[in-house]
Order: sequence, then C-alpha cells, then structure tokens
Amino acid sequence: MELITTTKALADVCSRFAERPFVTVDTEFMRETTYYPKLCLIQMATPEEGVLVDPLAPGLDLTPFLELMGNEGVIKVFHSARQDLEIVWNMGGIVPHPLFDTQVAAMVCGYGDSVSYEQLVNDLAKARVDKSSRFTDWSRRPLTEAQLTYALSDVTHLIPVYEALEKQLQENGRHGWLDEEMAVLTSPETYRAEPENAWRRLAGRMRKPREIGVLMEVAAWREREAQSRDVPRGRVLKDEAVIDVAVSAPRSVEALGRLRAIPNGFERSKTGQDILAAVERGLARDPKTVPVPERSRHRQSTGAIVELLKVLLKAVAEQEGVAPKIIATVDDLEAMAESDTADVPPLHGWRRQLFGEKALAVKHGKLGLSVNRGRVTVTPTRAAENDPS
Repeated sequence: MELITTTKALADVCSRFAERPFVTVDTEFMRETTYYPKLCLIQMATPEEGVLVDPLAPGLDLTPFLELMGNEGVIKVFHSARQDLEIVWNMGGIVPHPLFDTQVAAMVCGYGDSVSYEQLVNDLAKARVDKSSRFTDWSRRPLTEAQLTYALSDVTHLIPVYEALEKQLQENGRHGWLDEEMAVLTSPETYRAEPENAWRRLAGRMRKPREIGVLMEVAAWREREAQSRDVPRGRVLKDEAVIDVAVSAPRSVEALGRLRAIPNGFERSKTGQDILAAVERGLARDPKTVPVPERSRHRQSTGAIVELLKVLLKAVAEQEGVAPKIIATVDDLEAMAESDTADVPPLHGWRRQLFGEKALAVKHGKLGLSVNRGRVTVTPTRAAENDPS
C-alpha cells in the first residue's frame, strides 16, 4: 500500500482521483487534548486504487487534497461524515461537495438509526472489519503495517457499501431525501464554532432571562479561551461549572469560591476574574433581548399527543422502511403537538408527505391507530368520513 508523504505524490494521486466519479474518504484524528481535532491520517480509495496520506509528514502541503474535496465533479463518500467534514472545514474553510454519507443513506434505506459501519460492511460488502487498531494513537510515528492495513480497509470496504446503497436509492426513488440531508451536512454554518452560540448546547430547560443572559456570556468566554489556547472546553471550565455560574450568578470572589463545581483556589486566579467579568456582562444584558425559549402553556397537556405521534412515527417508519430518526425527533413531535404550523422538518418536503400530514390528521382525529395482527395500522376515523372538507 502507498503511504504518501510528499506534496508531489499527493498532487499526482489527487489528479488521478479527480478523473473518477467518486472517491471514498476517511480520516484518523486525535482531539483528547485539543480544541481542534489534530489530523493524523487521511485514507482515500477508488475502485482502482487506495492510498494513505500522512498529514504529519514534514513539508507536506495538503492543498491538492483540499482541491479534490472541493471538486464538484467527484462525489466524496464518507461514513458518519460530520467530524471528518469539520476537519476539512478547519483546514481549508471548505466543506466537501458533492457528498454521500453512507450512514445517512442507510437510514433512508431502512437500516435503522445510526447504523454502524461494521454492520454495513458485513451486510453490503460481505466482509468483516478488523477492530484491533480502533483505539490506536494515530499521532505516533512510525505507523505499523497493521495500523495502515486497518486504516485502508475503512475506505476500500466503503466502496461496495456506497455502490449498494446508491443502487437502492435509485430503485426506491429516495435519492432526493438523501440530498436534503446532505445539504445540512455540507452547509458551512454546521461547522462554524461561533462563541456567541456556545450557550445553546448547555441551556437545557433554562427559562429565566437572567440565567440565560449569564450563560451566554460565560459560555462565549469559555469558547474563546478554548479556541485561542487550542484546548478542550473542559480544560478551561467544565460544563457543570458553567451551568452553576449561570444559575448562581456570583458577583464576588467569595461567592464564586462557594460554588461546588469551582475547584479550590480557582476563584482567585485570572480565570476567576474573567468569569466574574462575564457574569457582570450577562447581568447587564437587557432581559428583553435574551433569546429565552418560551415555555408552552400547553406542554403538559400535549404529553399524550406526543406519545401518540411516537407510535405513528414508528408505524410509518416500519411501513416505509426508513429509520424513524431521519423523519422526526422527539423535539419535532413536541413542537407538532403544540402547533400545526411548527417550523420543523416533519412539516416540510418529503417528510410532510410521508409523515407530517398523517401526524396532523391523527392529532385532529381524522386518522386512528389500531393493531392488526401485531402491527400498528393507520385508518380513517368516523370524524374524517363525516368531514365535508
């Protein structure tokens, strides 16, 4: 197998791959001690050849690889692509396109939620994945023959998996469904780690403007610190500490030190001062400008509707041979239970045709759920039959 360590060799192989209709791609990386993932190995393959690229090789310029990733004439095939795409985005400010994610395609084809690579290789490539090097330290050099063989198999097995799923999508007419999902994955907005948005992943059920205002400032400060120092967020301040600070809003060194999630002595450090300054900025925010999610007055009364929609979702997914997760999430169902016009995916595009219209009909008593020979079936109700519309 070829391990590429020079820019010329990389340019040559990328030139050949640019003439192919598709290329399978995978990356090996480490991010335990950094904010940004450290790229350690790139694997690529076409039906004609497979190669490994050592991004840690001295003097290697990855520009030819980035140009291939942006080549509109070549389909880039990944499995569970999000983290790989994040790496390419961080390197060159581009997202590989056009894209085919075999994990998402498998969900569209009815292989279940978040189907594993190993399962697809077993089912579609009729091969077995060697897991012996899965937890290897890819940053150490030299890489062993076993590591290189394992890494290359990730992209060579992916070729028959891609070809089988592509054929199924053509046969079942669902390629448009996959294209919608790929549009989200290939949007730069998916990978921009804006400090101002860091609070959203921690907000949970917070509803008080005062708490969220502080959370916004503390989370943004932590994100900027982690990015500038290239360390994991938890190295700056753990999630539970950020939440404790947001809820308690300490305004003095002593108050900060009393929080259980703050390590002893931390409050008197420069970081402690930065946290207190962020708290003050959060408290100074106008509550009217804080984007607090509205607590629905109907949330408790819609619980039964949500449970009903879950049953419907499972029934539709089984009938249509598609993973429930790709049709709707629990949050989507909760929003639909509360409003017929909720701006959620199941009420748009193919999802509305497949599930959304049925969900609204069930909600308003025009469709009913029953069990027939152990399977949930959907049938019109008397209310629907008597409805002149």
